[in-house]
Amino acid sequence: MSGETLRIVNVTSGFGDEFSMDKIILTGDNGEDLEFFVLEETVVSGNKYLLVCDSEDENEDAEAAIMKEVSVDGDEVIYEFVEDDVEFDAVAKLFEELVGDDADIDF
Repeated sequence: MSGETLRIVNVTSGFGDEFSMDKIILTGDNGEDLEFFVLEETVVSGNKYLLVCDSEDENEDAEAAIMKEVSVDGDEVIYEFVEDDVEFDAVAKLFEELVGDDADIDF
């Protein structure tokens, strides 16, 4: 998945009674659909970032990633995984502050 450009093809909201995450289904360059759940989103210096994980179960350990919006063309939004260490560290610190005690995130 590293360096792969992903496109949102479907967005649904509202899981569970008390805690809900937006689910996004992304199609990678190879055509494979990948499912992620949005924990948080923010804008830094005009760039939109998503903190996503691969499980909607808040009690289960999950892999998390930070994605950056790189292009919007009509209904199609293109995200890439943040791979630059300096950018990742800065955005990860912000997400840590935003989610607070709602999630235990180790970067």
